[in-house]
Amino acid sequence: MIDTHAHLTALDDPDEAVERAREAGVTRILTVGTDVADGRGALGLAEKHEGVFAVVGLHPHVAGHVTVGDLLALRELLDHPKAVAVGETGLDWYRDYAPRDAQRRLFEAELELAGELGKPVVIHTRAAEEDTLAALAGFAGTVVLHCFSSPQALPAALERRWYVSFAGNATFPNAGELRLAARQVPADRILAETDAPYLAPQPLRGRRNEPAAIVHTLAALAQARSEEPPDLAAQIERNAAACFGLP
Repeated sequence: MIDTHAHLTALDDPDEAVERAREAGVTRILTVGTDVADGRGALGLAEKHEGVFAVVGLHPHVAGHVTVGDLLALRELLDHPKAVAVGETGLDWYRDYAPRDAQRRLFEAELELAGELGKPVVIHTRAAEEDTLAALAGFAGTVVLHCFSSPQALPAALERRWYVSFAGNATFPNAGELRLAARQVPADRILAETDAPYLAPQPLRGRRNEPAAIVHTLAALAQARSEEPPDLAAQIERNAAACFGLP
């Protein structure tokens, strides 16, 4: 199994979490860095652990104080052989922790960088779906919609052949729309993630999340799609390898 989006640097025991994931059958983890320092930490964990890779970017929440130096540093981080994607990047009109114009400029810069380097982009969008879709209209590379929670964006995602990644919130009792969306995603475009330490799946709700818990999200997605969990897990591994260029 693979967890395609976790924040190992946000855990107080990332090394132990990687080991617990392996015991649960999770052999690969993509850990996400959300600013330059966090990206360095993510790459440090990727260097330390076989099967751990890094997604590095500048989160929209930090857009208000990003410098040219940060973008140059991000480019250097993305040259690392275990840096497999740019992100998470995008727009967040829900929290609004950074000015919207600054978020747009940063998003455009990261899309340009991803295009230059030929790497996928991992997208964070919240209450900004229309603007996010518009910003991505001219991007010809690979797109992953992380922690998918915007059913209204699904038609565009399917038309543009993007990857759609489901997290623990798809297991919640009131998440019928997300499970319906999961049924509609083609087999070769579905991904699963924990977004650890956030969004623990329903059986662990209220507790800290970690990569080992991906088994619960996989089970819920498989049930929604009328598939067997091992078959879906194998398909998602193939999808992730194709998307992120994993060995």
